[in-house]
Amino acid sequence: MIGNIVARRYARALFSLGVAQGDAELVAYGKDLTGLAKALNESPQLDRIFRNPVFKVEEKKAVVNAILSKIKAKQMIVNFCYLLADNNRLGFLADIQAYYAELLDEHQGVARGRMTTAINLEPEIQKKLKKSLEEKTSRQLILDYAVDPGILGGLVLKIGDRVLDASLRAQLVAMKETIKRGE
Repeated sequence: MIGNIVARRYARALFSLGVAQGDAELVAYGKDLTGLAKALNESPQLDRIFRNPVFKVEEKKAVVNAILSKIKAKQMIVNFCYLLADNNRLGFLADIQAYYAELLDEHQGVARGRMTTAINLEPEIQKKLKKSLEEKTSRQLILDYAVDPGILGGLVLKIGDRVLDASLRAQLVAMKETIKRGE
């Protein structure tokens, strides 16, 4: 919980700096943070180094600098990571990146979600469904598509923290509950 609060504060601070610089910088910061988080995911020992108090701040900065030079990060992100190192907060980088991405999506009017269907839909049908949902939500959607034969038919749509379960399985479960209650 505390890590989440810390990550949100740092992400909001960087986001507000990006807003002041303009949308291009805002997006660039997001890309740099995503590259950094990807490097951490690919190499879990880096995260352990950042969280380990045995390593000195200068050693952590050297590691971060090596990663950032590979992804050609903006100077603001380099300075931001040095600030995190100075405050012993490098271990929160993945959480900071995740929350920054949420802030960026909200700023750009983008919603991310997952559409699960019983069968694999043709790309044309996926595009039509997506377009219809974008019109209803008044937001640009970025959807991941998944197949789960267990839903029997229909679809399950999850956007953010909202879930629309229009699957045949859910309807059958509701019908079963209605019959049990004797309605």
